[in-house]
Amino acid sequence: MAEVLRLKDVTLRRGTKQILDGINLVIEEGQHWALLGPNGAGKTTLIQMAAARLHPSSGHAWVLGEKLGRVDVFELRPRLGLASAALAAFIPEGEVVADVVLTGAYGYTGRWREAYDEADVERAYALLAAFGVGGLAGRVFGTLSEGERKRVQIARALMADPEVLLLDEPSAGLDLGGREELVAALAELASDPRSPVLVLVTHHLEEIPPGFTHAALMRDGRVTSQGSLDTVLTEANLTAAFGVKLQVERVGARWTAMALE
Repeated sequence: MAEVLRLKDVTLRRGTKQILDGINLVIEEGQHWALLGPNGAGKTTLIQMAAARLHPSSGHAWVLGEKLGRVDVFELRPRLGLASAALAAFIPEGEVVADVVLTGAYGYTGRWREAYDEADVERAYALLAAFGVGGLAGRVFGTLSEGERKRVQIARALMADPEVLLLDEPSAGLDLGGREELVAALAELASDPRSPVLVLVTHHLEEIPPGFTHAALMRDGRVTSQGSLDTVLTEANLTAAFGVKLQVERVGARWTAMALE
């Protein structure tokens, strides 16, 4: 399989603080990954590097076969779909939902003077419908609920037909119903053989959709375990990553974890 992401001995520092520490990770075509760990583990930083928005302080990173530091990231980024709170903050509150999705075709976060053809418009509406928010196309983004915003952002991230879709805590702030609707939509996407590689950042096993194949656990800027879901999502591995003794259960294609007294 072709590699879509390779990190080799990657370290990232901000001032005197080390955010990532000696990361080695390979993600290949056809795989769907969940990235888990406690707050401050480095998950969001890693996903930003995978999105070609950060460069290593040391070590080497390849995204879609291109080495960061030797590639024009502005040509690389349209091949990568990203939905994150940091990116959402740049979406104008007054933007119409259909335009929020359309601007994903060029990687913009606001409609300007760019032109879209009928096929672009049809794709934007189809993506909104696929995530259950087709009826919101004419609404203003700032009037949406948190759950509606999250689904619109994912539709936007898919607008350019990316080779990799990077989702940074897409369920954050959702109630139980909203979370389950989003998990179902991502499970349907993961089951489609034409779907891009998916990389999902989460704190919770319950948010891993059916159809995901691999996981990596992080703590203190390091990857503590990585591989297939069955080999990574064990009580020993998760207890080590989260620093709390956990009981892990699997029911069908879904996972749960709770602390042991």
